Formats: sequence, structure tokens, C-alpha cells
Amino acid sequence: MAGLKNGRARRPDPCSFVIFGANGDLTKRLLVPALYNLAESNLLPEPFAIVGVMRSAISDEAFRQALWDGLKQFATRPVDPAIAEKLFASVSCVEGQTDDPDSYRRLGSHLKQVEVAHRIPGNRLFYLATPPTAFAPITRQLAQAGLTQEGEGSGWRRVIVEKPFGSDLDSAKALNRELLSVLSEDQIFRMDHYLGKETVQNIMIMRFANGLFEPIWNRNFIDHVQITVAETVNVERRGKFYDTTGAMRDMVPNHLSQLLSLIAMEPPAHYDAHAVRSEKAEALAAIDVYDEQAAIANSVRAQYGAGRVRDAEVIAYRQAQDVNPESTTETYAAIKLAIDNWRWAGVPFYLRTGKALARRKTEVAIKFKEAPISMFRDTRLGDAPLGLSQNYLVLNIQPEEGITLHFNAKVPGPTVALAPVGMTFNYKDYFESAPSTGYETLIYDCMIGDAMLFQRADGVEAGWRAVQPFLDAWRAAGHAGVATYAAGSEGPEEADALLARDGRGWRKLG
Repeated sequence: MAGLKNGRARRPDPCSFVIFGANGDLTKRLLVPALYNLAESNLLPEPFAIVGVMRSAISDEAFRQALWDGLKQFATRPVDPAIAEKLFASVSCVEGQTDDPDSYRRLGSHLKQVEVAHRIPGNRLFYLATPPTAFAPITRQLAQAGLTQEGEGSGWRRVIVEKPFGSDLDSAKALNRELLSVLSEDQIFRMDHYLGKETVQNIMIMRFANGLFEPIWNRNFIDHVQITVAETVNVERRGKFYDTTGAMRDMVPNHLSQLLSLIAMEPPAHYDAHAVRSEKAEALAAIDVYDEQAAIANSVRAQYGAGRVRDAEVIAYRQAQDVNPESTTETYAAIKLAIDNWRWAGVPFYLRTGKALARRKTEVAIKFKEAPISMFRDTRLGDAPLGLSQNYLVLNIQPEEGITLHFNAKVPGPTVALAPVGMTFNYKDYFESAPSTGYETLIYDCMIGDAMLFQRADGVEAGWRAVQPFLDAWRAAGHAGVATYAAGSEGPEEADALLARDGRGWRKLG
């Protein structure tokens, strides 16, 4: 692994960490706590400097105090003042406007001063904690000012952008063209924070490091795959953003597609960024691209109505603040995908995501085929003659991280009765790990130049290519076909029917 040296994680090269949008919510809630956690683990560069870029000018001391206040509020573990003081000692800030060339000239001069003062050899990591519309303009201006140019003795230059990478296939292609016109692919780190979760990273390890799983990871043994990202939160005060986005754009081309690619990919030749990302992109490229009629037939979109989530009353989506009362934007999406390759031919992948549902849950469930002849088909299961329980391998991603295998066992007693049981591995039971934001691994990997957990241009576009037919078909259908479900429920009945017609059913959220 790129981050290991003599079996131990190595420190990244000294660098400047430049944050655009440094006074925003992402910085104080996630970036600063993550940087502190890396510092506590001795995984930050030495030396290291934080440079904030923001629209309104404030003093370095005021910026440093703002970071301190954010850390105290959002730290995931107890804060050691000595570690925090050392982290913030190198903090400074620059006033800058997205499209103002002078701002980038000032930033360049400031960075040279910082690098001289802290003996940093020109390595720069630019983190764009900004709205997606700013990604291309900022990157273009950085390049025009010479701040991303790599050369002999200049150090490395890298740029992190967070999802969403475009709002459809065309805009994703356009964004990639813009970025790649001024940066090389190995300078661009497209971050999906889901890939920082331990269970997600463990999917490849589970598959390829265990002879138990890989021989049965194919159409001969697997009946279907379910990928679920369910949220209990509603749109709250994000109506203006969400009503132009929706569940499909917000979750499927990135989070769910990344999970699908890890489940469906072929074994890479090497455990490195190029090989892994190539296989993930190939898996996404093998997804059947539907025509409009097939997209409608293989999808469900819905909005939540009024209901109750846990102990809170929830108003209907169309009554939420800043939401169009006639909105057709989906808060729930379920789709059926097919992967047209040798390993997965005939194995459906069912994806669903939604807000204001009964329970917060992210999981991947692999359903194994039943034995062709079951000598126990008429045996009582518990107190009812329901036949055998289904065999699932479930990867629990959140809120609990772990892996569960569901199978059948005999109930103790003189008669033969079967009951479903589960063998569960929970990370917290086996490994000690300090609470984290989920960004630590991703920031660290970027600093050491390991892009394995980041998306490449072809992978981004392949994810959008699979989703685009649904977006086009839904837009053409307008209000027709928008289902509803009560807030706090399992989702719309139409989503149940999507699987029921195949003789299958969703796993319960509760």
C-alpha cells in the first residue's frame, strides 16, 4: 500500500493545505476535526501549514480562533490543547474572489511566504470546500496563476473536489473537460466521502483476501444484490437545493454507484490506484443503458407525505420551505439495474435511497440462490410452515459497521424445526478505533498521492451514463408516475411492487 513504510503508516511530505471556502460549514464540521485527528495520530506532514481563502478579509488571529471554536464544537474525540496549538500555529488566510485573477496572484505570493517561513518545498494541496459551480473557475484561475504547475523542484500540486461531479452526464463530461484542460488526472482527487468508511474500504479485502467468498461471487451462486441508503432526515431547510437535485442525482451516480462498482468489479491485477479504479470503471461501464420505456419500467420515484419519524412530526415534502408546491422532485428513488458481463449476467442489482424513512441504514445485501432441491422445504420454520429463510451476506455500512451472514439452523428440541440465525462481525468488537469524521483517510491518501479511494473521470461518467436514462424518462413523464409514501414508513408500495414482480422483496429497514 502506498501509505505503508516498513509496515507502518508514513508521514506525508511537507505541504501547504489551502482551503477555498475556509469559513464554511464543511471546514469547521469535518475538515478541521479530521486534520486534528490526523495530527493526534502523527499522520500530518511535518512541517505543515493551513491557508484559508475566503471572500471577506479577516485577520490570521480571527481565522485561527474560528478554527479553534469549530474544533471545540465538532471534535470527534477529546482535544489535547498542545496538539491543537501546534496545528493552528501555522494558520493564515487570504481574501479571494472566485473569478478575480488578482486574488490568485495574492494567494501565490502568500504561499511563497508561507513556504519560506515553514520550510515547505512547494507541495500544495488545494481543497475546494465550495459549491460545485466554483470547481471549474477556481481550478482555471489556479492554473492561469501558475499555482498548479508541477516541474523540476516545484513540488507536487493536487486539487480535491467533492461530489456532486455535475448534475447529469453532459455536465459531468463538461466538468471533466474543464479540469483536465488545466490539470493532469493524477492531480485531481474527486472525493466521495462514502469511500472513507471502513466497511466500504473493507469490501475489496473481504472479497479478494478470502478464498471463502470469491469462488461464489458470481451469477452461479448469487440471486440478486440490494443496495440501500435510507435516511430518517427530511429536507429540513435545504428545500432550495434539494428541489433542483432530488434523491437520484444526490445519491445514485456517486454513493450507490461506488458501492455497486466495489461489489461488481473484477479482481484487479494489483492493489494500486490505477488497477482498482480501472476495474471499478469497467464494472460501471458494463451496466445496461435503458431506453426511456425500460427506464420507466425499472424505476420508482416518490415523495414523502406527512407523517411521523420517530417522535417528530414531518410535513409533506411539497409543503417544506423553498419547495415548489407542484414539485416533481423525488425524495425516494428505486431502480433495477443489469450488468451485461460474464460474471453478472442475469443477476439484478436493486438500488434504493430516500429521505424521511423509518430508519437510517446503509447496507449492501447479497442474496444467495436457494439449493436446487430442498429436503427441508416443508419443514416448519419456527411456528409457521414458511419454508427456509433466505441466505444473505449483509455489509452494514451505517450506523453500525460490520458484516452479517444469515443462514438456517435447527431449533433445539426433539422435533425438527428451523430458524433463521445470523453470524455477525462488528468492527467495534474486534478493533479499537478512535471516533473519526470519515475524512481522515481520504485527506491522508491525497497527501501521499494515493488515489485509490478517489474517482477517476471515466468512473464518474460511467456512473452518470447509467443514471441518465432515468432522469430523461422522469423529466419527460412530468407529474405522471410520482408516487407518495408516508414519512416514517419503509417507502412507497410501488417500490415493493418493483421487486415483487420478480418474485423478490426488499429487506426491511427496521
